[in-house]
Amino acid sequence: MKTLRTRSQERILSLLKSIKQGISAQDIYVELRNRNQSIGLATVYRSLEALKLEGLVQVRTLGNGEALYSLAIQDKHHLTCLRCGASVTINQCPVHELEKQLQTSHKFNIFYHTLEFFGLCSQCQLAQASNGSSQ
Repeated sequence: MKTLRTRSQERILSLLKSIKQGISAQDIYVELRNRNQSIGLATVYRSLEALKLEGLVQVRTLGNGEALYSLAIQDKHHLTCLRCGASVTINQCPVHELEKQLQTSHKFNIFYHTLEFFGLCSQCQLAQASNGSSQ
């Protein structure tokens, strides 16, 4: 059975397909308004929540609390710097076997997963070391 989606949900899906990267709800709102597609910010949030529960959209929360939405086409893996917020994508996935086991053992339908490691990037490590040595 095909899920019926609202016009707002379809517009958001179309936007996410065209940009192919994470984007905040506020930026989705601004981008749709710039494309002359009238939509309210509350509607953007409601639509994103519905699409997330359908497994079509995934959300990634950055260290500063900002939520970025993207299509749930593939799993996401990142190294994120706690100091400058830089994020590096990791292309290999070490948890696919675990995912399969969890689906079977818990009878849980997994749409996608995220894996994120937090620490300091090389530039922030250098900055921290130079600040520490000058004190």
